[in-house]
Amino acid sequence: MGSSTWSVEKRSGLRSDSFSKDIDNVPETGCLSIIVLGASGDLAKKKTFPALFNLYRQGFLHSNEVHIFGYARTKISDDELRNRIRGYLINKDATSEHSEEVSKFLQLIKYVSGSYDAEDGFRLLDKEIAEHEFSKNSQEGSSRRLFYLALPPSVYPSVCRMIKLCCMNKSNLGGWTRIVVEKPFGKDLDSAEQLSAQIGELFDEPQIYRIDHYLGKELVQNLLVLRFANRMFLPLWNRDNIDNVQIVFREDFGTEGRGGYFDEYGIIRDIIQNHLLQVLCLVAMEKPVSLKPEHIRDEKVKVLQSVLPITDDEVVLGQYEGYTDDPTVPDLSNTPTFASMILRIHNERWEGVPFILKAGKALNSRKAEIRIQFKDVPGDIYRCQRQGRNEFVIRLQPLEAIYMKLTVKQPGLEMSTVQSELDLSYGQRYQGVTIPEAYERLILDTIRGDQQHFVRRDELKAAWEIFTPLLHRIDNGEMKPIPYKPGSRGPAEADELLSKSGYVQTHGYIWIPPTL
Repeated sequence: MGSSTWSVEKRSGLRSDSFSKDIDNVPETGCLSIIVLGASGDLAKKKTFPALFNLYRQGFLHSNEVHIFGYARTKISDDELRNRIRGYLINKDATSEHSEEVSKFLQLIKYVSGSYDAEDGFRLLDKEIAEHEFSKNSQEGSSRRLFYLALPPSVYPSVCRMIKLCCMNKSNLGGWTRIVVEKPFGKDLDSAEQLSAQIGELFDEPQIYRIDHYLGKELVQNLLVLRFANRMFLPLWNRDNIDNVQIVFREDFGTEGRGGYFDEYGIIRDIIQNHLLQVLCLVAMEKPVSLKPEHIRDEKVKVLQSVLPITDDEVVLGQYEGYTDDPTVPDLSNTPTFASMILRIHNERWEGVPFILKAGKALNSRKAEIRIQFKDVPGDIYRCQRQGRNEFVIRLQPLEAIYMKLTVKQPGLEMSTVQSELDLSYGQRYQGVTIPEAYERLILDTIRGDQQHFVRRDELKAAWEIFTPLLHRIDNGEMKPIPYKPGSRGPAEADELLSKSGYVQTHGYIWIPPTL
């Protein structure tokens, strides 16, 4: 393959091309059953089933070995579920080939209706799965069952009990039973620990996959490669060279029909405590002993355990004007729709470097990025500090890109300097390559048994230990969000906090995504 040509090839199996030998030494030969619980809900229709379809059309799921079961309380037929899903798999511009692939995929789906806390429905589900396994001549002990809980966390304990009681399979010949659970994993430390204990009584940690879809994003998965496969970053990635780190999530729309759900959690629980904190771990962690999942997760836990308590004077909360107009939101809601805060890591590498985590809704732009700002050049003979510092920026979404802001000579006869960039924009560099959705990658990881991109129990506990005191102060009304106008940058106090942290704004420079 030439250096300028990129293509996506269909895969011949479910095992990873690299590192898979470290995951499981028992050959997997039995058929695969994927059970989507909550199959009639929005998450399943918009994310889970489309991800499974894309894995199917790329050759990662084979019709001769996999069957998909939907389970929910809604009383509908197989065809009714298939018709509900079809609209999320196909669009008006779809080719006849694509439509045919959709039809073939939908025939792999069977629906079972039942309660989430009674045995009858789960006994019937187990019977249907067993019939599929028998039809594929799967040897007892070799079949694989993946349960995806596209459900609210309140029903996790009862569903897990029913799975354990009614739907487990033997695993002595390479077979397994695994469960995937969605965030939120609790609302604070106590509730998260209670939920972990309830699930942990039923399943071993290697069977539990706590999914955080940010860990499946292409540029997030690139972080460790960038850091540890490039010599140029190794001596720079520390407090001697880096002044501050920003991890930012912005949305240009409000809660839009999710007000009731969002008000129960708020922006910190919804975005910062999980998505942004996971990114922080990958930016700040030490090099793991190997690429084995447990070695990587060990280093992430060490970072979390080194984070100092968050102080109120390094937190800015906001709530956009009009948020409480939503009839599902209480008139006197204290829930923040915006938060900016400084986390400080007490270790040799990061002592004194502020990590600014910022997330908000109804802002002036939509983006998620990591912005690493370096210190000023000592003995600056070109006197170009006013133009801005070097920055390494990883744009997670939209328009995935990695670029380095640096000072160069402005073309011409005069010796003047200007800020420019070294740019790796994915749309330009990898033309014709479709970047997979996070859910595709993470579901494939669960099938392969790779837990690298999933949250371990002690990691979850350490994350909640950081944020629970702050969240309780907000819940008790001790901290109030500042009103801000929709379409703005958020509260002005957030910019003041950013300046206080040491961030130096670059004036006159705007990164423009390159055109194809």
